[in-house]
This record gives sequence, structure tokens and C-alpha cells, in this order.
Amino acid sequence: MPTASPAPSVQAAAPSTAPPPSHHLADYRISYRVLVLSGLAVVAACASSVVAKILVWLINGITNLCFHLTWSASDTTPIGHPWGAWVIAIPVIGALIIGLMARYGSEKIRGHGIPEALEAILLGRSRIQPKVAILKPISAAISIGTGGPFGAEGPIIMTGGALGSIIAQQFHLSAAERKTLLVAGSAAGMTAIFGTPVAAVLLAVELLLFEWKPRSLIPVAVAAVVATVLRPYFLGAGPVFPVPAHAALSGEQIGYASLLGILVGLGSALATSIVYAAEDAFKKVPVHWMWWPAIGAVFVGIGGLIEPRVLGVGYGTIHQLLLGELSGRTLIGLALLKAIVWAIALGSGTSGGVLAPLLILGGAIGAFFGQWIPGGDLGLWALVGLAAMMGGTMRAPLTAMIFAVELTHDFNVMPALLASSVVAFAITALWLRRSILTEKLARRGQHITCEYSIDPFELARVQDVMDSQVPLVAGVTKLQDLASRIASGESVLAGHQATFIVDDEQRLTGIVTRGDLLRALPDAAENSSLTVAEAGSRTLVVTYPDEPLADALNRMLTQNIGRMPVVERSCPDRAIGYLGRSAILSARLRLHEEEHDRSSHRSSR
Repeated sequence: MPTASPAPSVQAAAPSTAPPPSHHLADYRISYRVLVLSGLAVVAACASSVVAKILVWLINGITNLCFHLTWSASDTTPIGHPWGAWVIAIPVIGALIIGLMARYGSEKIRGHGIPEALEAILLGRSRIQPKVAILKPISAAISIGTGGPFGAEGPIIMTGGALGSIIAQQFHLSAAERKTLLVAGSAAGMTAIFGTPVAAVLLAVELLLFEWKPRSLIPVAVAAVVATVLRPYFLGAGPVFPVPAHAALSGEQIGYASLLGILVGLGSALATSIVYAAEDAFKKVPVHWMWWPAIGAVFVGIGGLIEPRVLGVGYGTIHQLLLGELSGRTLIGLALLKAIVWAIALGSGTSGGVLAPLLILGGAIGAFFGQWIPGGDLGLWALVGLAAMMGGTMRAPLTAMIFAVELTHDFNVMPALLASSVVAFAITALWLRRSILTEKLARRGQHITCEYSIDPFELARVQDVMDSQVPLVAGVTKLQDLASRIASGESVLAGHQATFIVDDEQRLTGIVTRGDLLRALPDAAENSSLTVAEAGSRTLVVTYPDEPLADALNRMLTQNIGRMPVVERSCPDRAIGYLGRSAILSARLRLHEEEHDRSSHRSSR
């Protein structure tokens, strides 16, 4: 009786469901579909670049209108407004509008963008509604333009991802291909805002793709490059925060950068804790969540009244920090106020990004402690602290290092940035179970793991785990005879859940499983001449010894079977091994032992 899904009849010399020939084995799994995805990524990058321009234009326009009573798209800040204490009302009005948009438009506009993109990738099969692509940048522009202490990167990552997803949904693409275009749109949006293509690709790898494969990496890189080419036409050329280049750093300075990474890492973990403490506090407020952003905005307005630099996106403040223009009490006041109003506003569920506030916090901490570090200037230590804060809070140290370099074009400081961001990453990873990005998902019951590793099934070959003792039985054998041999404990037969059927020349002709025996035994009791060949199946699904174990496992899953004969490619009708579920699990056991077995093994000669 058949044990696999329906398949064509087979000839003994050529099993029906066989793996591809050996030349398919390669370093990467890639097909010409990557060219199609790359072409669509170009479209997504163009759309994201346009939206990035619109977002910046809206932020500047709303900021000028609300704080300076002029309609202009020129770059500006809330500093120097004429409102006095009435400035508190401006963030509140903006937050009320956002609450209404979230309540009656889409709840997806709440938050800072990256967790929502992660959720769409992991749970939504990379499908994002078109209205999110419209409402997210508008809500973010209102939030930041009315003084919200946020950055534009989170919203543009979400919006760019939405555009990529929408483009993908117009074609017959798999969920994995939709994910690639979603992330390509996000990377293009980030590149368009900051001019950081390499960091955008690294961010995709460290936070969004959950894989390192050519099929996704190439289209994402294409999107980032296209956004880089378009950026001078939309948002200008050159680094966002140009600074005088530092000389090559000494080993002593790199050591101080590591120590600074510890301090910033502690601050990063504390900031993350404060954000979610604020979120927990808002959940206890006895009003609908639509009103929470307005409540949080009251604190934003008060903070802006005390220190106007905490309002808005704060790119000018970041540049001042990197130029070493802020020092002393100004730094500690800026860091404390920005952290408090940012945490409260973000915890309220309004719309805005986390990256720009993190850059301010890290830069302020770095510059503050840099006052006592010998060698270097405040701008150097602000840059080191900035990278450490991003690397620790977002759990993306490589992205943080490259991001800081691309923002400033100060390449000599790269070793110090690597040291500080990795140390801060280590501190937060040890202290907190989840990052500021994944904690939100975990609170919704959607825990994810961010560790990338090669699947042990991809590394192992069938020959590494197969059983070389092959259970064979002649097709003319009486069914009752086979049952008796298994019941008597014959080692080869009793140790396997299936037996391979062969002809007089020992060529494979079929397979008979324990299930086949149980179903056929009542008939065998009435018909003692019933043979194994009549009870088994002629549909053979085989594997080869040099085939990756992952391919064999996938074939078993798609064919709904639990074991396969292993055959040589040059002689596909001769069984040389037996592959079952237990053998496959042994590969996983081997990985577990490599991770946890710390016993001492000395090589002997």
C-alpha cells in the first residue's frame, strides 16, 4: 500500500522522485529570480526616495508653520519660537491629530516603525496595507513637526517597507520574495534620509531579513545604491553631519572608547527600561489609547519649555555635539530631558522614530564623559558615544559603526566605533533579554530570536548520518514471513520502520513500512501467498549520500514520508544506506553537543 503522496509509476532502474544531479550543489542557493527582484527593488527605491523627500518637506513645513508662523519648507528647528509657555500646546495638538488618525485610520501608524516592519515580515507574510504607506509618513511629519522628540528614520523605514510590500503584492511572488522587497524599500528609505547605503544594508541584515542569502542581499543592496544615486536630487549630497577628520587613533584612545562603551551601554539599557516603564504606566491610564499621545505630549511641551533642543528631530543638536560645541551642564541636562520626554512620548504610542533621539543621547553621554578623557576632543567622544548607543539599544553594532562613519565621513575613528558599539551591545545583551525593537513584539506574544547561524542540516550531508545497514527484503517474500522476522528481533529489520524491496538482482523496486504490514496482515491471514511486493509501494523517493541533509529533509516533508533509501548517483537502483527521522535528528544533537559539551578531549597519538 502506498506510503507517499501520489507519483508516477517507477521503473526499477530509475526511482521516480530523485534529487537533482550533483552539479546543483553550490555555496549559495540562487536563481535568476534574483534579477526580477532586483528590478522591482529599483522601483521600490525610487518610490521610497520620493516619499523620503515628501516626509522631510512635510516635517519642515509643519515645523515652520507651528513654531514660526511661516509656510516654508526650509530646514528649521523649534528653537527661537515666539510662543513662550504656550509652546506646550503645540505638541498636544499634534498628538491629538495622531490619536484620531490611529483610531479611525490605522493602528499600524502607532510606534516607531521598525517593530511594525518586523511584525509584518514575521507574522503578516510581508503584506502591509496601502493606507499605512500614506498615513505613516503623514502622522510622523505631524508628530515631529509639532515638536515630538523623534527621528524620521523609523517612519521612513516602515513607509519604504510598505511601498516595497505593495509593489510585491502586484506580482505573483512568494512570501520570502515579498519580504525582500519590503526590506529593500526600507533600506532605500533609510539611505535617502541619511545617505548611509552600507549601514542601511547592514541594518537589513542585522534586524530585518533574518537571513544572509544572495536572493535577498542583492536586491536590498541594489535598492540602497539606487537611493544613493537619487539622494542628491532630492535631499542633497555629502554627509549629513560633516566634521573635521580626526587623525588615526592610538591604542590608548581605542581603550577609552571601550570604557565609554560600557557607560553608554548601561545608559542604553536604562533608556530602554524607561521607555517600557512609560508604556506600562500608560496602560493603567483609565482613558482610551487614542488620548495617550496627547497626555505624553504635555510632558514633551514642558521639556521643550525648559530646553528647546529636546523638541523636534534634533539633527542640528546632533551636529553641534559632533562638532564639540556643547559641553558641561548643557550635556547632562540635554541627555536627561531628552531621555525623559522621548521615553514618555514613545510609551504613549505616538508616531515617530527612535534613531535620532538615540544619537542625541549617546552623543551627549559621550561628550560629557569625554571632558575627562585624555586625548581627542568632545566631538570625537560624542561620535563614539553615538555609535555605542545605537549599537547597544538596537542590538546592531556593525550597523552602528558604519552608520556613524557614513554620517560624518570620518573614517579614521572606525576602530574606536567598533570597540564602543560592540561593548555596548554586550552590556545590553547581558542585561536585557530583548532590545527596544523586539520588546514591543514580545509583549504581544511574538518572541523572535535575532541570532543568525547556519542550519546544521545545511552543513551535514546524508552520508554523515545515514545508517549503512540497509534493511532489504525480496519482493517475492511472503508477508507473514517478513512479519515473523521482524517480530523475532532480526537486527537490521527490527531496527527500522521500513524495509526496502529488491528483485532477484538486488535492485530497488519498492518499499514496505510497518504501517503497510499492519494494514495488510488481516488479508495475509486469509491469503498466505500475499507477498511483500503486493503489500508495499512501488513509489520510491530516494536521496544521495552527497546531498545536503536539508534537501533530503525537505523532500521527506513534501512527500509526507519518514524514511528514504540512499543510493549512488551512478547506480540509482542500488541502496547503500537508510535515512530515517532519527538519523536526521542526530545532526541536531551534534550541534547541541558542540554548543554545550565542555568536557576536555585530548587528542591521542
